[in-house]
Amino acid sequence: MKWTSACATSASNFKKQNQNKETLMSKQYNKSTFVGHLGGEPEMRYTPAGTAVTTFNVATNDQYNNEKGETVKVTTWFRCTAWGKLGEVCNQYLKKGSKVLVEGRLTPDKATGRPRIWVRQDGTAAADYELKVLEIHFLDNKNNEPSIAQADPAEEDIPY
Repeated sequence: MKWTSACATSASNFKKQNQNKETLMSKQYNKSTFVGHLGGEPEMRYTPAGTAVTTFNVATNDQYNNEKGETVKVTTWFRCTAWGKLGEVCNQYLKKGSKVLVEGRLTPDKATGRPRIWVRQDGTAAADYELKVLEIHFLDNKNNEPSIAQADPAEEDIPY
């Protein structure tokens, strides 16, 4: 009798553990982190409900050597959006050229579900990635600004 109930308990525990793993494995994860410099001044506005929204563009630079041994420089732009108190802090302390580490969620173009794509004035195709900022680290810290700012958990659910 004891052996049977022990086996049943073990089987039940095994099933619960596997259900927890399946639940964990089915969850999605979308978080990006990058370091770059602001390409312009941040712009803050308010929603009709009075929530602050600050947008700013961050450039990351990379380089590689092509087949000919030439150095090729690549700049990737991220359009960042910070909401609520985080948006107010970003607007207050960020300036063109500020070096930042940004963490957040990539948000797709609502129409396509992909990065926003457009044609530049010179006729070449371009794309940018939009990021909902969850946390930002101010890396140059010249003006006694806070070194880190985070979104309030309640503000993370604000729709675009």
